[in-house]
Amino acid sequence: MVTLSEENYLKAIYHLGKQGMLAVTTNAIAEQMDTKASSVTDMLKKLSDKNLANYVKYQGVSLTEEGRLAAALVVRKHRLWEVFLVEKLQFSWDEVHDIAEQLEHIKSLKLVDELDAFLGCPTHDPHGDPIPDKHGNIGKMNKIFLAQLNPNDHCICIGVSDSSADFLKYLDKHQIALGTSIEIISKETFDESMTIKVNNALLNISKIVSNNIYVKKA
Repeated sequence: MVTLSEENYLKAIYHLGKQGMLAVTTNAIAEQMDTKASSVTDMLKKLSDKNLANYVKYQGVSLTEEGRLAAALVVRKHRLWEVFLVEKLQFSWDEVHDIAEQLEHIKSLKLVDELDAFLGCPTHDPHGDPIPDKHGNIGKMNKIFLAQLNPNDHCICIGVSDSSADFLKYLDKHQIALGTSIEIISKETFDESMTIKVNNALLNISKIVSNNIYVKKA
């Protein structure tokens, strides 16, 4: 049985290490988990003893196949619950992350599979992130950052890198959501800020904003 705390660490390694494939440093995990490096080391030893992680002192940690599956299933539950909260309970996309953080630790796989079927087997969560299937497989998206585009390019918003409530509220304020069409009007050479057109309105955005919006060219 994997504990709640262990699941949180597995998920952190999964996200930091490209789905657990790459080695992640204890310092990176400590920063992500907002804890001490010594606490991380203790947990990595526990995960290694359970054959969930490959931990080598001073070289970092990656996930075993068993660990990757366990982490992917936590991510799967998190993202399915986000879809449920938005589509069925009309939560806004900036409200669901913290609630899904609690719901992702439910152990019943039958409940998760029934939830998946009830929602119509969605492939992406409300922030545009792909949802792993029951076997831990996850689809890849052909996406680029808005910052990579140039004047006269047209694109569609398909996700966000920063899913914090503040950033999502900022996007809501300017009527940018998944599926929103965006036209790049101009781009400053000095700071790479942009003027874009959204719903026939012009909007000036910083490089920080454009580097946190995933798009695909229209």
